[in-house]
Amino acid sequence: MNIAGRAHCFGDDINTDYIIASKYKTASLDPRDLTRHLMEDIDPGFGQRVRPGDILVAGKNFGCGSSREGAPLVIKAAGIGVVVAPSFARIFFRNAINIGLPVFICDTSAISTGDDLEFDLEAGTGRNRSTGALIEAAPLPRVMINIVRDGGLAAHIRKHGTFQLG
Repeated sequence: MNIAGRAHCFGDDINTDYIIASKYKTASLDPRDLTRHLMEDIDPGFGQRVRPGDILVAGKNFGCGSSREGAPLVIKAAGIGVVVAPSFARIFFRNAINIGLPVFICDTSAISTGDDLEFDLEAGTGRNRSTGALIEAAPLPRVMINIVRDGGLAAHIRKHGTFQLG
């Protein structure tokens, strides 16, 4: 599963309220309506600047805080191709895979906003096409790749009639 796009960089400990403020959780049930508020408390206007296929690059512990599924849903609705970070909050990582949002654990310290990136989630490799630097990490397990490829866990189960491990 190859994903390429332009990097948008954020720091460590970006919690789910920074991703989408809880004050918007009752504004709409459609995550597409909320994309304009994506990351607005730390980067006003980000939701209007981000384009389909762009890559969200973060520091450690991305998605910490509450376990609201709305955070990865709004990221996915904004068209983000993949979220890359050296570590994720466990519940955010699980929610992302469950809704079909690709996530990739890797060193992000040499990536800058605007860099042109490419990741192969199955091989566990990436490349900063702006600098030529290679980015290596553990590949996502096959079952997670399949769930993401199918559009999330519910879509995966609908497609196969059951949960498929391979």
